[in-house]
Amino acid sequence: MFKRFVSLQWKSFFRSSSFGKSLIIKLVMLFFGLYMLSAMVGLGIALYFILKKIFPDQAPIWMLSQYLLYWVLAELLFRYFMQKLPVMDIKPMLSMPIKKSSIAHYILGRSGFSVYNLTALFLFVPFCIVLLYHGYPVVNVGPWLVSMFALVLCINYVNFLVNKNDKAFAILAGTLLILFALDYFQWVPVREFFGPIFHGLYQYPIMVIVPIALALATYYINFRYLKNRLFLDASLKTKSKEAKTSDLAWTKRFGDMAPFLQLDLKMIWRNKRTRAQVFISLLFVFYGLIFYGQDQFASMMPMLAFLGIFMTGIFLTNFGQFIPAWDSSYYSMMMSQNIPLRKYLESKATLISVSVVVMFLLTIPYVYFGWDALAINFACALYNLGVNIPVILFFGSFNKKRIELDKSAIGNMQGTSATQFLIILPVLGLPILIFTVFYYLISLEAAVIILSLIGIIGFALKNRLLDAITEKYRTKKYGMIAGFKEKEG
Repeated sequence: MFKRFVSLQWKSFFRSSSFGKSLIIKLVMLFFGLYMLSAMVGLGIALYFILKKIFPDQAPIWMLSQYLLYWVLAELLFRYFMQKLPVMDIKPMLSMPIKKSSIAHYILGRSGFSVYNLTALFLFVPFCIVLLYHGYPVVNVGPWLVSMFALVLCINYVNFLVNKNDKAFAILAGTLLILFALDYFQWVPVREFFGPIFHGLYQYPIMVIVPIALALATYYINFRYLKNRLFLDASLKTKSKEAKTSDLAWTKRFGDMAPFLQLDLKMIWRNKRTRAQVFISLLFVFYGLIFYGQDQFASMMPMLAFLGIFMTGIFLTNFGQFIPAWDSSYYSMMMSQNIPLRKYLESKATLISVSVVVMFLLTIPYVYFGWDALAINFACALYNLGVNIPVILFFGSFNKKRIELDKSAIGNMQGTSATQFLIILPVLGLPILIFTVFYYLISLEAAVIILSLIGIIGFALKNRLLDAITEKYRTKKYGMIAGFKEKEG
């Protein structure tokens, strides 16, 4: 049965309308995965010597045990954001003579081979080899390694239970910060308390049964949870929410674009992920405080150009890169109506333009750090308005992955494809390159003027650019509709 499940998912991957982009992403991720694993092997080998150098009077295994609590909590937080749960489209199988226990075991078993679990092994196995080389007894090192792998599996299955739960995230993050603060300010000896507990896994090999029992317990809890929810009618009942209405009458001044603007504004306010983009953008206004006023960045004008593009265009990037995937749930319906596609895209451009202007106005107080900062931010805002908005809309024509707006905003990677990786080069890299070249070849004033002129020229060609982008969307229309109908499995 497991072989059939693997075969079905293999076919699903190759038959997907976004197969080409999925393959590119997987190849890129494979490269970074291999790099990460090799880095973990190097760290595992060097970890013994690093601990020995920092704490010459203490055994490395003892010092590592004192920090394992932080590793467990940090691993949970990391997986919360990064690890994608191995789900599959099980609805067609529920009407077939397939045991629900087999489906649940397959989902859980597949997650045991996650690259996140392998990363920990590639760290601890080399470390244990170095321990054995330096005379540590096998009878202690072997069970300790098994204990670490059992803890990794335990973390993996706990992540199943808490993943994408905002309350669980708050508890995990709060616990990690509080424990670290208590230990750092020496209010409570956290490491001295938990260190002996984790060191006991090495000192007393029989204790290996504890993490193994925890891993089995978390597996069983997840198994029961999944098995009890594998029913066709489990997804038929929908949540009922109180509807909040707003006429947004002020948008009518935009003429034919008003219905699209109203739709976007209501979508942004009513859904978690889109609403999060607004709050994230507002928070990143304070990003400049990390760099402005720092002596090491004062003379790095290209860094200030990065800040200008980034801060004034944060909503442009975060929201714009997923156009039109935000409307994926009803995009096919829109395309079947007599709706002017040009007005649809123009409304998106208008919304993003307003965000760029607002973000620039919010960065004006950075003039406190010098008029150069204000001038650079102004030039970057013009560049975003004239160039990056058409660029982001153009790349949107390659989006074919569906976005479920009712999903959690934290760690949600829905809609992400190769487009989101490639778009960084023209949106962020190109203006910084242009600014840097003219800054070093001529002057700061020349760089600011050139960046501003490019933005103004792009803004002057707005209609022609939108016409060309509209034609691009028309040619990609049916491929986008097909892609948006596919639900991630």
